[in-house]
Amino acid sequence: MNKVIVLAIQVLCIAACSRLLAVEGAGVDLARLDGWDIVVAGDAIPSERYAAGEFQHHFELASGKQLAIVEKTDRPDRHVFIGRSRAMLASNVGFDPEQYGEEDLRIIARNGNIAIAGGRPRGTLYGVYVFLEDYLGVRFLTVDHTHVPPVGDWRIVGPVDRFYHPPLAMRWSYYGELNRNMDFAARVRVNTVTNDEKLGGIAGLININHSFAQQINSKQYGEEHPEYYCLIDGKRRAQVKNDAYGNEPCLTNPQVLRIVTQKVLAEIEAEPHRRNFSVSQNDNDKYCRCDKCAAIDGPEGTPMGSLLTFVNSVADEVGEQHPDVWIGTLSYWYTRQPPKTLKPRSNVQIQLCSIECCLIHPINDPNCETNVRFCQDLSGWAELTDKVSIWNYNTNFQNYLLPCPNLRVIEPNVRFFVANDTRAIFMQAAGNGVSAELSELRNYMIASLIWDPNRSGQQLMDEFLSLHYGKAAAPIRRYIDLIHDAAEASGVHRHCFAKNPEQYGIDQTLAPQVLDLFAQALALAKTDEIKQRVEKASIPAYRLAIHPVWDAKNPADVDSALLKKMRPLVRRFLELGTRFKVDRVAEHTKFEDVSLRLGRLIDDARGQDAD
Repeated sequence: MNKVIVLAIQVLCIAACSRLLAVEGAGVDLARLDGWDIVVAGDAIPSERYAAGEFQHHFELASGKQLAIVEKTDRPDRHVFIGRSRAMLASNVGFDPEQYGEEDLRIIARNGNIAIAGGRPRGTLYGVYVFLEDYLGVRFLTVDHTHVPPVGDWRIVGPVDRFYHPPLAMRWSYYGELNRNMDFAARVRVNTVTNDEKLGGIAGLININHSFAQQINSKQYGEEHPEYYCLIDGKRRAQVKNDAYGNEPCLTNPQVLRIVTQKVLAEIEAEPHRRNFSVSQNDNDKYCRCDKCAAIDGPEGTPMGSLLTFVNSVADEVGEQHPDVWIGTLSYWYTRQPPKTLKPRSNVQIQLCSIECCLIHPINDPNCETNVRFCQDLSGWAELTDKVSIWNYNTNFQNYLLPCPNLRVIEPNVRFFVANDTRAIFMQAAGNGVSAELSELRNYMIASLIWDPNRSGQQLMDEFLSLHYGKAAAPIRRYIDLIHDAAEASGVHRHCFAKNPEQYGIDQTLAPQVLDLFAQALALAKTDEIKQRVEKASIPAYRLAIHPVWDAKNPADVDSALLKKMRPLVRRFLELGTRFKVDRVAEHTKFEDVSLRLGRLIDDARGQDAD
């Protein structure tokens, strides 16, 4: 298809989620809200009351004025209506959001009133955050840094009447900073991390995940029924230490189908608010090679054949009792390719995983062969079902702290997924740790883009850097450009696992230049607060610099001259990592373990040379 046509389709698909409605009347000056109040209904749900408090708090920070929160009105104007109420419905900005989707929102400001309301349970809360961002200039940058500019002497809003429907029903920027801070997650509209009613709870559509290890574990059934498990090289894998990484069920065994179906039905009864449930492969390649499974997989050209046959059967049973529930399965690794003839049932969700894809180039780059194959699979699935979601990867899982050159691909990737009608996006990153390489910047960009794919990734990056680092932003931006330019110029294509910086096209010889850029940034930091932020951002610079001794276990493994050069850099890396509470250096490696080893390395070397 012509690239121009593809781009036009993408813009149309994304723009359809937002509408600016025609409106007449005068705008509202946010600098002149003296005597105004915030109106919330007496029967408002917790998230609407919390939304009123969030508006009150942030408006006070911006203006120095605290607006009272009331339930009843005695005048026709000077109100900020938060959520549906009788007073709002009767006002000149009244509308009824009762039929809105759970995150749809509408904002009206004109002729002395403001109304912010949306669908339940999250629409009104998210509407408040949109208002704060778009009309007060608030930016929720990090867990502990909310930028609130002063209102000043004049700040006109409107007249405006706008409606927004988020294009993605499930959004997850998977960073420890979000997963451990629920209030912050709500502020950036990530709807997957908390059941707290005041924060709107989690989306009914959740992330699909590996499930067979829980649904038919070999420790429970394997001894008596080895036939329930995969046949490989003539043997049933019924006795394994960890099903998640070492086992798969035999998907043509009728008893396996019965057991898994019963488990899923029990899950549905226990969690009636959820819209989807996982029936999915474990995280390994031990799919069953028995004759019955092979008889399906062979003609379908993929092990997805037997998996989808199984999932469809579960979905048929579930659909009879719970017609609105989806059964989701991962299209991952050896099941990523769509089958030749089978189609998912109408209540089956396919979560397509991009784990093999290149992090350096956009997912739809026609010159990146690995990514081209993924796009072909996405296109194939889109022809079979309208229930496709995405599992995308946004960090180096082997090295959370090494420079990772993927900041330029976040925007085009999200736009491509949304333009291809995906329902949900899980942007997996350093979710089990904090303080990964520029994790706060990445989270800001990802969360913003999965909420509104029309945003510019480069503008979001510059905005974050400027607001978070002040005058120190310029050298940090040069660091980002240096790393990304090097990766792109190298011609390297690499997925989300890299042991060495060279695997991303980042030569070790760049380390002195990277350290110098952060030294420049530190010199430009005008306050202790900004200095701390720059120091935190500099951790990857030291991680890159000490890579030559990263795997060393004792001084004998390293040239003495190199070790002498590395010692102050290692010491600084460990000091910064400890101070900023880095807890993981990789998905399966704790900072504490590396800290002990590197600490011994530089301490044991003291006897070999003078410090």
